[in-house]
Amino acid sequence: MYPSPRLIIIFSLPFGRLTDCIATDWVFMARACDICGKGPTFGHNVSHANNKTNRRWYPNLQRIRAVVDGETKRLRVCTQCIRSNRVVKAPRRPAAVASD
Repeated sequence: MYPSPRLIIIFSLPFGRLTDCIATDWVFMARACDICGKGPTFGHNVSHANNKTNRRWYPNLQRIRAVVDGETKRLRVCTQCIRSNRVVKAPRRPAAVASD
């Protein structure tokens, strides 16, 4: 199911833990807006007993077809950028015409 890894890189984080990074042919998209760069924010879930556990809030990203430098491309854009017209949506594709 997953491609075989080509290279395994082991690097050390600033606080001393070792981490494995596997380079593969897969490309993972970041959870960030392609226009404004808005990404996840961090905080805590707080229970009634005031226990705090880590959590993340993700931006509301939509995958849209947009015009970039005269070309139509697919972008992951947050809804705030769509609502404020920071991105120009591409026109809809014409419907296929049935030949007689």
